[in-house]
Amino acid sequence: MNKLSKKDLRIIFMGTPEFAVASLRRLVEGGYQVVAVVTQPDKPVGRHQDVLRPSEVKRYALSQGIPVLQPEKMKDPDFIETLRSYHADLQVVVAFRMLPEVVWSMPRFGTFNVHAALLPQYRGAAPINWAIINGETTTGVTTFFLDQQIDTGRIILQKPFAIPDEADVEYVYDGLMALGAEAATETVDRILEGGGTTSSLPQDQLLAEAGELHQAPKIFKDTCHISFTQTAKHIYDFVRGLSPVPGAWAETTLPDGSKSVVKLYRCNKTGKTTAGEEPGTVTSERGHILVACTDEWLDITELQMAGKKRMDARSFLNGNHIDELH
Repeated sequence: MNKLSKKDLRIIFMGTPEFAVASLRRLVEGGYQVVAVVTQPDKPVGRHQDVLRPSEVKRYALSQGIPVLQPEKMKDPDFIETLRSYHADLQVVVAFRMLPEVVWSMPRFGTFNVHAALLPQYRGAAPINWAIINGETTTGVTTFFLDQQIDTGRIILQKPFAIPDEADVEYVYDGLMALGAEAATETVDRILEGGGTTSSLPQDQLLAEAGELHQAPKIFKDTCHISFTQTAKHIYDFVRGLSPVPGAWAETTLPDGSKSVVKLYRCNKTGKTTAGEEPGTVTSERGHILVACTDEWLDITELQMAGKKRMDARSFLNGNHIDELH
């Protein structure tokens, strides 16, 4: 099959957050023909929810003069008809919602997704968070063709990314955002070189070497609650896997008997055994806040009491006191 050129290939891009903008920008600035963008409807914000905020992808697309589609429902007949009218050859999906078959099967060369993990590991909505929470030292990005199931399609390419022991979500997010943009354009190039096709690998062939599969389900408030009846290493990874957002949290009892949520953003392992202290017990010494885990003390370095600013431990101790976290 003859090689296609960039101007021959009509691409529709689908995505919403900043993470997706990097891939869209790289395609646009690389001279690829992005004929339309699909993104989430504008989000109501403000005290009265009376201000509509466009997605980061929409903002960038409009700055480039690219038409934007914002369907409430992906199966809406009017949206399907409009989408079809662009005669796209390929759809590129980055950080978007689940697509119905009528959408992902529409382009003649298919639809591929950029996923922030090394599939088949960490299928789901929050792969970056869960990889860090589970103490992984390597993650990466995967491009794969969409099919009927979530994150199970044939893999086109993968790029690994090292997770340093001190890295939080922000660090890994930024790294994978850039790596994902590379993977997106490299995948399009492979499809161009193949005249509309490229080699891909069924995920079933990777399952044997993958070992235990870790999932990456959506994270809710209750997911972020810290249980101190865990090892310090486990809680350390848990905190950085949720920092800076949505933030790991615990509760403390105030002097008046009321409860207050405390979010933990940064902490360090101390190597100092708790010698049987009750998990969740808090002590402070020389500007440090130490909380007991099942095996050793964890040094909390950045935290936030409900209704107050995020601050370092020394600043926090100037006007606050915590006896326990639970």
